[in-house]
Amino acid sequence: MQKAHKATQWVDESADRLCALCDEIWQYAEPGLIEFQSSKALATALETHGFEVQRGVAGMPTAFVASYGSGDPVIGILGEYDALPGLSQRVAPEKSPLEPGAAGHGCGHNLLGVGALGAAIAIKETMAHEGIEGTIQYFGCPAEETVVGKVFMARDGLFDHLDAALTWHPFSFNAVMAASSLAQNLVKFHFHGTSSHAAASPEAGRSALKAVQLMDTGVHYMREHVVDEARIHSVITEGGGEPNVVPAYAQIWYYVRAPRRQDVEEIYAWMLDIAKGAALMTGTSHDVEFIVGCYNLVPNDALNALLARRLEDVGPPPYTDEDRRFAEQLVKTFPAGQARLTARAFGLPEEMGEMVLHEDTAGILGAGRVLPGSTDVADVSWITPTAQFGMCCAPFGTSGHSWQQVASSGSGIGHRGTIAAAKVLALAGLDLLTDDALRKRARREFEDHVKRNGEYVPPIPGDLRPPLDLLKHD
Repeated sequence: MQKAHKATQWVDESADRLCALCDEIWQYAEPGLIEFQSSKALATALETHGFEVQRGVAGMPTAFVASYGSGDPVIGILGEYDALPGLSQRVAPEKSPLEPGAAGHGCGHNLLGVGALGAAIAIKETMAHEGIEGTIQYFGCPAEETVVGKVFMARDGLFDHLDAALTWHPFSFNAVMAASSLAQNLVKFHFHGTSSHAAASPEAGRSALKAVQLMDTGVHYMREHVVDEARIHSVITEGGGEPNVVPAYAQIWYYVRAPRRQDVEEIYAWMLDIAKGAALMTGTSHDVEFIVGCYNLVPNDALNALLARRLEDVGPPPYTDEDRRFAEQLVKTFPAGQARLTARAFGLPEEMGEMVLHEDTAGILGAGRVLPGSTDVADVSWITPTAQFGMCCAPFGTSGHSWQQVASSGSGIGHRGTIAAAKVLALAGLDLLTDDALRKRARREFEDHVKRNGEYVPPIPGDLRPPLDLLKHD
């Protein structure tokens, strides 16, 4: 009990500083792989509190690992801090960009990174005070939104030594997430043709755009013959300039998702054949730019039970009347029925759709289910026992990647969720450091999964470099 008190006491005493750091990173709002200021702020804060920080790991300037202590056990806390392009928003109950077209924290990663940091430092302070042996590490993971950061860190072996890993995510409810996620590939297809005057000499041209269109048509017809849970999204990023010029170059970008890594690889192989066919039909050539891939998440029941217990101990965030008024204003901007759809999607009672803020805890959600999204936390879960939970940092039903989420992530609602999350992570991390039987249960469950499904094989080639210019940031 003494160690728990020390950890939560540190978080409470540091709440103002942690919330200020949340706001600092919210203001930076840097998209994936260019989170230079956000990464520096977090790494510097950890150094100030006695962590040894290794910057620029796995070929990414904004990735880092901060360590305190020595020897076993080694517990990892995963942090994120990337924003989303085009979601700039003030802390206001109506759509109002801070800077039109700029990025914003539409997934609350400013909160995620700081909450995980608060937990890591609280664990460190307790270890020093109580003489607890072992190592606590904070992983600064960039570009989660494009499932890049942890995948390259995993390929380079940065998680191999961990006894367990924990993280959290801002949600609109308080619960442990026991569902799996979709494995994923990100890939761009580049088609090259021949330009010509589209009216005077069309026979001299070969349209790269037509190749892209034919490829997407082929992928559309393929969808009938893949597993039901698969998701294939595309956007034509380059398609030509003016209609009277046959496009010599065109590009299409795909996300391919499915419940298992094997499913993704089978769909992807079929898409490679479709691209060849599109090029043959149009007299063009093409090349494939594989960007990154990730796995499906492996839940760990032992760690989920631990997080659920500690979530119950900490309880929901202590919202203020000002938080509730702001939440009520935001809820008025939601499409009709959005909150009920959220409840249904996560297996919560539909009557929760009537609430504004979730001021309770919902235990463990989603066991045996696959949620229709992807995360690079999944790759960590194939390497070491891993678990995560959600904390209410926005009105119930808030859509991820929305301006309402950005507004909430810069508000008192997000602050209070972050402080509560830091406490849950800190208590669970200390439990893992000091409870050998708990670690063994989690490890046995993990090893059973490996026996059934095989060991982790990185979904990216060994010579692939991180896509530092992925979004062509200015």
